[in-house]
Amino acid sequence: MTIPRQLSTYALVGAAASIAHYSALIALVEAALWPPVPATLVGYSVGGVVSYALNRRHTFASDRPHEEAGWRFALVASLGFCLTFLLMSLFVTRFGAPYLPAQLVTTVLIMFVTFFINRLWTFGRRAAER
Repeated sequence: MTIPRQLSTYALVGAAASIAHYSALIALVEAALWPPVPATLVGYSVGGVVSYALNRRHTFASDRPHEEAGWRFALVASLGFCLTFLLMSLFVTRFGAPYLPAQLVTTVLIMFVTFFINRLWTFGRRAAER
């Protein structure tokens, strides 16, 4: 698959993962009356599982064993989380940007970073297979 096609598939998977995240969040807050912070952490986890499964199968068509790809994916997701914190802090706190446009820019930047790391390292071919 070409890089532009993979990237667009990655973005679509990200949208599906976001829907799963927000669905869990809203259901837990509105129906189960959970506080928002623990509810969003559950939603983040649900979205992460959706993202891993769909990216592994559809975006990267990876045959890397789950024992390897799983922890790598979690590490990349953690990096994305930390970069999101840094960029949002910079844009909103330091530069005074409105949070929604700042989040949009941050999301796009992080998407490119995590796409290439996941493509090359998380789901890429193992060195022994090359």
